[in-house]
Amino acid sequence: MRTNLNTLAVVRNLGILAHVDAGKTTVTERILFATGTTHRRGEVHDGTTVTDFDPQERDRGITIFAAAVSCAWDGHRINLIDTPGHVDFADEVERALRVLDGAVAVFDAVAGVEPQSESVWRQADRYGVPRIAFVNKLDRAGADLDTAVESIRERLHPAPLVVQLPIGTEDGFRGVVDLVRMRALTWTDGGDMVVAEVPDELREEAARRRRLLEEAVAERHPAALEEFCMRSTLDTRTLVDALRDLTRTGDGVVVLCGSAYRNRGIEPLLDAVVAYLPSPLDVPPVRGTLGDTPQERAADPAAPFAALVFKVNATPTGRLTYLRVYSGTIEKGDAVMDTGARRAERIGRILRVQADRHAQLERAVAGDIVAVVGLKSARAGATLCAPDAPLVLEPPSVAEPVVSVAVEAVRSTDTDRLATALARLAEEDPSLVVRTDPETGQTVLSGMGELHLEVALEKVRRDHGLDVNAGRPRVAHRETVVRGVSGHVFRHVKQDGGAGQFAHVVLDVEPWDGDAGFEFRSVVVGGRVPQEYVRAVEAGCRDALAEGPIGGHPVTGLRVTLTDGATHVKDSSDTAFRTAGRLGLRQALRACATVLLEPVAEVTVTVPEAAVGGVLGDLAARRGRVTASVARGGSAVVTATVPLAELFGYATRLRSRTQGRGTFTARPTGYAPAPAAVTPAQR
Repeated sequence: MRTNLNTLAVVRNLGILAHVDAGKTTVTERILFATGTTHRRGEVHDGTTVTDFDPQERDRGITIFAAAVSCAWDGHRINLIDTPGHVDFADEVERALRVLDGAVAVFDAVAGVEPQSESVWRQADRYGVPRIAFVNKLDRAGADLDTAVESIRERLHPAPLVVQLPIGTEDGFRGVVDLVRMRALTWTDGGDMVVAEVPDELREEAARRRRLLEEAVAERHPAALEEFCMRSTLDTRTLVDALRDLTRTGDGVVVLCGSAYRNRGIEPLLDAVVAYLPSPLDVPPVRGTLGDTPQERAADPAAPFAALVFKVNATPTGRLTYLRVYSGTIEKGDAVMDTGARRAERIGRILRVQADRHAQLERAVAGDIVAVVGLKSARAGATLCAPDAPLVLEPPSVAEPVVSVAVEAVRSTDTDRLATALARLAEEDPSLVVRTDPETGQTVLSGMGELHLEVALEKVRRDHGLDVNAGRPRVAHRETVVRGVSGHVFRHVKQDGGAGQFAHVVLDVEPWDGDAGFEFRSVVVGGRVPQEYVRAVEAGCRDALAEGPIGGHPVTGLRVTLTDGATHVKDSSDTAFRTAGRLGLRQALRACATVLLEPVAEVTVTVPEAAVGGVLGDLAARRGRVTASVARGGSAVVTATVPLAELFGYATRLRSRTQGRGTFTARPTGYAPAPAAVTPAQR
């Protein structure tokens, strides 16, 4: 049965993005209520929300795991993913954004753009995901739409296109003026929307803001500019079409406002999602590769099947695999190919996901986001495709872990069960890495932050009934070169009977600040080192980066240049030159001046003004460097750069210093030299 392409035109796949506590989950709950999907309003503080269904999410009052739900509005089907806002779970956001066509970015009307708001915005930029903005919590003391919009303009650099004007301020906020259709939308205490004419006292201001909106749109949209020049105004249809085009190209971001907690502003937000964000037909065909050949697959249910796995839940009763279908159709019992694992799998069941509840489907088509049962090996990032039309889609990037803890079972008899539980954790969350320390024999769990590891270990305790001990978190250090060496000669000669090994290389090593962290180049002339051996030398140098001379940490921030070399007519080989590259660079690094790098984070602390002195002193004791301090509505917002190792336990210390009123967020920003950690060559 062929699915009509018109069906795809009414599908919207979107995510809700924001900083922690901006109100993402409350917005999601109100969307589900407004669309009739749920019949009561869930509250985060009561632990009754649909998407925060995990016990840890309800205990902590934050979103930890991306949760998918579906609802219907105005004849459209909306597949929605509520994403985490805490920086430790940014990898969940990354995987969700990889499969979404659009997003709603939620901002706090008091705080504006916060650190994690900026991070998720940049993540969406990387995947080219069109967004609309919703300024939430306009009922709070100190809320100001214009200030929040200005922070969007200054920190995120899009062109904000404000399409609403608030009616009332702070506790008196009761509705908005729709500047596109020039009407007033207000909400009763029961949450019912009332449409009326613009109030007399706001008519002049609404006309002024409508004019500013038209000018901003005409400035960026050719068709709108043509009409604006002819008529000095834009009609509603032209304005809506232009806003949709600017949203989908990323040249502008439509800004709406409201108070999700008080049920004000949700219906216009849903209308904007339908009007401005793209359907699967509006986004470019998904790109993949077949061998080295680029391939494209359009969002056509009749095309060969292709889907990307973005999440796996390894439950005791089986694996639930979440995927986005980009092209084609699958039905229960169909065979699919996991191109990464190069194995065939069979679809047991197809489920429409409603957070922790599921409804069975007969089929899934291009544009769908569904879960399937029956896949045994597919991991997050895997491509599933028709066996006769193989394809590899680009997986979402996985962040490198920055914090580690040593983990052991309290009872030695539980060691095997712990290994199984940790393997299941890593299967569900690719940003968690489990390894065995070769020196100590300890099992080490690495993740994106202290809270990330805390949540993972609590999941082991709750889901598997295991008592687990965890050592103090350790951070992932790096080593780098601050002063290099030139003309370092290394000669690899080995003769032990039979064919020998010979390789002669001359290396220059110097500091380098490129994004990749390492660059290799060759300036050898005259064919003294053939090209195939140059590649072997580069491979050997990359091998040497795994362990630096200070403490055996990975080495980054250097450039190696092969300047000369020599070969032997019989004994030279790829293996010989790879060995020469590895051993030669290790020897050269011992002659360089190198320093130990430690991960650092940008910390934003919000505290009562009376507690600022104690907080600044505590940050200084943790080797923090304060970069900004701003007063905001009776509170102070302090921004500082602090070594990640010094932040362990900071949440508890901050709460005790501020009687529980202080909050902070931390965002890893890279590496910085650790104090007094240099090699003898530098001293």
